[in-house]
Amino acid sequence: MSYSDKEKQPKFKSGFVAIIGRPNVGKSTLMNQVIGQKIAIMSDKPQTTRNKIHGVYTTDEAQIVFLDTPGIHKSQSKLGDYMVKAAESALSEVDAILFLVDVAEGLGGGDRYIIEQLKKVKTPVLLVMNKIDQVHPEALLPVITTYKDLYPFAEIVPISAMHGNNVSTLLDQVIKYLPEGPQYYPADQVTDHPEQFVCAELIREKILHLTREEVPHSIAVSIEDMKLEENGVVHISAVIYVERDSQKGIIIGKKGALLKEVGQKARADIEALLGSKTFLELWVKVKKDWRNQERVLRDLGFRHE
Repeated sequence: MSYSDKEKQPKFKSGFVAIIGRPNVGKSTLMNQVIGQKIAIMSDKPQTTRNKIHGVYTTDEAQIVFLDTPGIHKSQSKLGDYMVKAAESALSEVDAILFLVDVAEGLGGGDRYIIEQLKKVKTPVLLVMNKIDQVHPEALLPVITTYKDLYPFAEIVPISAMHGNNVSTLLDQVIKYLPEGPQYYPADQVTDHPEQFVCAELIREKILHLTREEVPHSIAVSIEDMKLEENGVVHISAVIYVERDSQKGIIIGKKGALLKEVGQKARADIEALLGSKTFLELWVKVKKDWRNQERVLRDLGFRHE
């Protein structure tokens, strides 16, 4: 290949992209759709995501490192404060921002609050209009106009994160805004989180699905031990923390039924993630008011960076 041919070759592009939006608009669903496997947990309960999840998407031409931030919301605890700060700090760390909105619900106060935060940054913002499968195409135009009047978005891309509609177009648009740069992660790596973190999140997801009312936000999961046995089985011991004795009873369930179901469903996902047979041991412990205790939050991995 001559020097002039090398000059004509497109340069590799890479960068960091934040996915932001109010709680429950489909940020984790989009992350998992892009990456092609589950690294961010999904639930219909608001504020499911608590840490910035780094998902990595790589092609021959580019690498996008996604930050799936906690939903920006008005917090009511120290944990809530942590989540909002984590989301807002992401805006200044990235090359582009995906502002995800739910077109089925329309513009809300939470969206307006986020737009005000976006006005403080100079990063290009792409408006991603999610859940287009739930509305008539003609209903999209007035929604687009409403958002365009509030902020000068770099691009507007309608998608369905759940079904994958138009997600490849969105990725092409994102790459346009990335600088030339190195490949930060190996092509086959999809997240920079340790396996223990993802396993803990998968267990928490099952609890979110199987419980209701006040329990979901009162739980945290910590992997106490994870080791590969000589027979090839991965042995995982995990503790589920709750704030009250009554919640412990709910998580365990009648004769241990709910905890057993959590274990079975989580184990299936963990085995798919690790590619190994897994023995999962679950314990439930009470840590009163853990969401407001700085030391406990630090022990569980919630740290301001």
